[in-house]
Amino acid sequence: MVIAFIPARRGSKSIPLKNIKSFCGKPLLYWNIVALQNCKYVNKIIVATDSEEINKVVQDFHCDKVNIYNRSAENAIDTASTESVMLEYLYQANLQKNDIFMLVQATSPLTETTHFNEALKIYKQHKYDSILTCVRNYRFFWNKDGTSKNYDYRNRPRRQSFKGELMENGAFYINTVGNILKNKNRLFGKIGIYEMPEYTANEIDEPDDWTVLENLMYKYVLSKQHKKEIKLVLSDVDGVLTDCGMYYSENGDELKKFNTRDGMGFQLLREKGIKTGIITSENTKIVENRAKKLQVDHVVQGKQNSGKLIAVKKICKQEGLLLENVAYIGDDINCFELLSNVGLAACPSDAIKEIKSIPNIMVLSKNGGDGVFRELANYLLQIVSI
Repeated sequence: MVIAFIPARRGSKSIPLKNIKSFCGKPLLYWNIVALQNCKYVNKIIVATDSEEINKVVQDFHCDKVNIYNRSAENAIDTASTESVMLEYLYQANLQKNDIFMLVQATSPLTETTHFNEALKIYKQHKYDSILTCVRNYRFFWNKDGTSKNYDYRNRPRRQSFKGELMENGAFYINTVGNILKNKNRLFGKIGIYEMPEYTANEIDEPDDWTVLENLMYKYVLSKQHKKEIKLVLSDVDGVLTDCGMYYSENGDELKKFNTRDGMGFQLLREKGIKTGIITSENTKIVENRAKKLQVDHVVQGKQNSGKLIAVKKICKQEGLLLENVAYIGDDINCFELLSNVGLAACPSDAIKEIKSIPNIMVLSKNGGDGVFRELANYLLQIVSI
């Protein structure tokens, strides 16, 4: 049996409630849990936490491999080691000594299912007693006495011919239950190295790390997941292109506030040859006028729930596209069915909980009416150019 173990305590001085803070639209813990859930070798995922809030967030992921372990307060303080909570769990878990135990760090969210699969496959070949993850570092290092550590400064190598050094990135460690109980350490004996891509070098520890790793996540991980041929981008209106507010003049005229930056998002997509459209349950002249101003290719009003999906299927047939070629951004329950079927689903940060719970939905950082469509457009333009 393979057990993946994720320590996730409540306390964090530099980033409060770090483990469930939104990272690329999902709680930080989500990324490793889903990658492990999809790993064919992993049988059980243990999240060791002292927080009811973290417990609830993890249960909302609905991953059937996940079990919560309520770690002791003693092993959740700042000075407690990771080994201490691992051993606390192992002393009471009644596992077999030859069970494989994989320590996984939530602070390395760029770890993908393929990394877990490959490393476990190597470990199952019985060449090593334990395995750790590293990245290859191409920096030149020096000693305090002015002597170079890992190269000859008189013959400075080019990067292309410099082998670099392996640096521990802290993503995950593989060992057996018996080895850990005997040696009280995550590593033991003949240690193997699983080399990960250079972009996985950093862990999240400080606020600046968060910004850097989110950018890397979008570039190297999410771009692969979303890099379907998105040829049509559709948007809801209320709660996406507007702030969900309804304004009335003294004469009783209904008004809506739109964000001009969203308008530029539509234009930039159009310039890249990506078609756009509006799908909404509204049926107003205001939407018609805004759609005309935006020069969208398709406008469908007065459709709710399955009606939206049916309308988009008709558009796809007309354009010769598949649903996987469509990106849609919506915020409320009447968008649920369409968001659950398109190639790329997205929502504003203030979308309702049911929408945010759609598997693999991209939760953007901006609220509806605050330029969230432009945020989606920028992301799509980035991955199209990769």
